[in-house]
Amino acid sequence: MILLDFDEQILPLDEWIQNFVEWLVLNYREHFQIAKVPVEKMLEGLEWLFNTLPPEAVILAFVLLAWRFAGKMVAVFTLVTFLLTGYLGLWEDTMTTLSMVICSVFFCALVGIPLGIIAGRNPRFETILRPFLDAMQTTPAFVYLVPVVMLFSIGTVSGILATIVFALPPIIRLTCLGIRQVHPELVEAALAFGSTPWQVLRKVQFPLALPSIMAGLNQTIMMSLSMVVIAAMIGAGGLGGPVVQGLNTLDIGLATIGGLSIVLLAMVLDRITQGFGKRG
Repeated sequence: MILLDFDEQILPLDEWIQNFVEWLVLNYREHFQIAKVPVEKMLEGLEWLFNTLPPEAVILAFVLLAWRFAGKMVAVFTLVTFLLTGYLGLWEDTMTTLSMVICSVFFCALVGIPLGIIAGRNPRFETILRPFLDAMQTTPAFVYLVPVVMLFSIGTVSGILATIVFALPPIIRLTCLGIRQVHPELVEAALAFGSTPWQVLRKVQFPLALPSIMAGLNQTIMMSLSMVVIAAMIGAGGLGGPVVQGLNTLDIGLATIGGLSIVLLAMVLDRITQGFGKRG
């Protein structure tokens, strides 16, 4: 009879991972610093735009978007949300958070939609990709912070990079699902009429999969906002700052208004993207 002894660590996986990350930092830190430049430049541009425009212009733009895609009630709710965050003294933090979310969602869509399309059309690729998506979705968000800080240093850009990794799986999965749900007879009919694979994707599969893709984009936005507070722990700005500050000083009022602003902003973006998906 074999007795298992678990009193001592036999497999030093933690040391292997630590050594691997330290090796990456030692040999390729400059490459990682270069890789974050596109995210940094886009974030700087968005922050400059939202902080340069008058608050009235930003509010009007989002109210019109909400009215166009989600209806009058959502437009009124959007107006109340932005006015409330402004009167709470969190306007700049709200604009920073909005910039972070737009930036992270843009790069998630840039990477996730093509990967989802490839996975939807190639079952073998989807089988290979699935374990990585499972790991990305189930790994606690705090775990991403340590390697991100070591490779990219602290700051808002590092928070966005951690958010991208955390929020990427939904848009890949739902894009893949949308492509797979297109009826095979429609694809066969398009091919029978002489369409190329690219034309089938562009004119048949992608338009029919658009509701599922928009649902994935919506989930990516929600997961990006859920990372705001966690990203604030590594120096990212935005509405996570008041929550973390309130936690450190046990100031329940400050933490509450920060959390309330995040919830309201999430509801606004959720309703607008849902309306956009339905119109699409």
